[in-house]
Amino acid sequence: MITYFNGKFVPKDEVCISPDDRGFLFADGVYEVLCAFDGRMFQPDAHFARLAHSLAGLRIPSPDLASLRAAMTELLARNDLQQGGAKLYIQITRGIAPRGHSFPDEPPAPTRYATAEPYAPPEARWATGVRAIRVPDLRWARCDIKSLALLPNVLASQQAKEAGAYEAILVREGVITEGAHTSVCAVRDGVLVTHPLTHQILGGVTRDVILALCCDLGIPYEERPIHKEELTTSDEVMVLGTTTGVMPVIQIDDHPIAEGKPGPVTLRLQRALRTMMMGDVEAR
Repeated sequence: MITYFNGKFVPKDEVCISPDDRGFLFADGVYEVLCAFDGRMFQPDAHFARLAHSLAGLRIPSPDLASLRAAMTELLARNDLQQGGAKLYIQITRGIAPRGHSFPDEPPAPTRYATAEPYAPPEARWATGVRAIRVPDLRWARCDIKSLALLPNVLASQQAKEAGAYEAILVREGVITEGAHTSVCAVRDGVLVTHPLTHQILGGVTRDVILALCCDLGIPYEERPIHKEELTTSDEVMVLGTTTGVMPVIQIDDHPIAEGKPGPVTLRLQRALRTMMMGDVEAR
């Protein structure tokens, strides 16, 4: 695998991260994940805007994101990923400095790292749906920043894995916020419902695309809190994400959702997103 590291394209096994890098010491950094199809990134404007938001939120000096975006296209080519699906991972940390909690007096150069690897949409799971569990949301108060500090998400995901579930749906003060690595939507009486954009959730790129598709398809939606008990009595539940797509949730804990199979609104949005992803990936 060829990676992008601080402005150069190098084999992954030649990348060397300093033990004094603040990303290693403090998770002092941010990341972004994109999909690409036939060498073209899907929703790059939205992903790089979110990356800029995350960098600003942690007060990390932003590298030239236009140059970084161009480098991602070259990274796809260098890994022979110009045909079919691919996944890009971008990570930027504050950089190398002596260990200390406050920012270094002399700002270091941010460490930039990115990888590209093949990606195949989870079509089998799209067809059957998945199980999820509800767990407490133990994350910090700025979930709108796509920070490297993901330990609560890791623990929630492990809990889901041990329960044989695809995703952990997070609950804060009785309200569904999002999944450990996805956005969460419910359908009630034909209306799609999802948590409003606040510091308690990450502004999902796929979430925004789905809300735009709802407008195109005439599906009404509401951005409002969903009570944890309300979720299991919904007509449909789905989780959304860059590599997840529109994933039907057919069971939460021990509760089947509706008839225990993907619902019509979920499938309609799933088809629309798939067409958009596989077609004009620079759309919207």
